Amino acid sequence: MSDSLEKEAEVIIGEQQAHENPMLAMTVEKNSKLKEMLVEYVGTKLNNEEVTVNMIAEVLATEFPEFVFAFAEENFLRGYQLGLDDADKLHTGSAEETTGNGE
Repeated sequence: MSDSLEKEAEVIIGEQQAHENPMLAMTVEKNSKLKEMLVEYVGTKLNNEEVTVNMIAEVLATEFPEFVFAFAEENFLRGYQLGLDDADKLHTGSAEETTGNGE
């Protein structure tokens, strides 16, 4: 492939787009009782027929912050622990072994 074709095929996204979660923009289908209740409640609250995951998250954060906080905290702690576990696995030897100079 030539350089010009490679450049055309390369997709460059901005920082905001890199941090957006496409699942948040999905319209929620009412395929369970809980989803039906949430969609109906949020749709009525926001006066919108098409309710997205992000809309539900926003309403929950406003009206049930203790749930959202607990959920976010647990998610953060699990991610932090996973990061610590990964970092621990990277450490394979003592400082002397890794520096290579034996000092």
